[in-house]
Amino acid sequence: MLEDNKTNDRHFMIYKPYGYLSQFVNNGQKQNSKKLLGELFDFPDGIMAIGRLDEKSEGLLLLTTNGKISNYICSNGIEKEYYAQVDGDITNEAISKLSNGVEIGFDGKKYTTIPCKAFKIDSTPEFPKRSKKIRDERHGPTSWVSITLKEGKFRQVRKMTSAVGFPTLRLVRVRVGNIQLKDMNIGEVKELQTVLL
Repeated sequence: MLEDNKTNDRHFMIYKPYGYLSQFVNNGQKQNSKKLLGELFDFPDGIMAIGRLDEKSEGLLLLTTNGKISNYICSNGIEKEYYAQVDGDITNEAISKLSNGVEIGFDGKKYTTIPCKAFKIDSTPEFPKRSKKIRDERHGPTSWVSITLKEGKFRQVRKMTSAVGFPTLRLVRVRVGNIQLKDMNIGEVKELQTVLL
């Protein structure tokens, strides 16, 4: 989909840092202790996150003032690729299970994920250091896996890797459709002239 941008709508991509909520207003109990996206940049009124990354997840998050674009991306099976650093040296068997669909808990019920693309990443991705340290190698090996989904249940990637025995230690979204995180820095914001997916 190509947004022709003849309107006054504005679109952004950001590298959401660890520890931030994917929202601009927090109505929760611990309201004052949570970090919100508005602290990163002076966004225009009416801005909304397209989908979400949970508080402990990082990476590419798209924002728009156009609700139709947000709805399109969230409801039309646009691919979202994640790099997950997992506890342990992930096996081919676990990768196969991730690819074929695994059973996770969702809304108090059992849910089997839709088959997806998953593969082990041979070399460690070069992401900026996270604000909260990840456990060190003394506690055993870690490995990285790429998981590409066309759905997005709450904390889905984390639940999937746990279901196959390799809990996620760090999770970074690197792509939404054709838009890629590439070499952005944590907390960086870029305005997009169009949304091309």
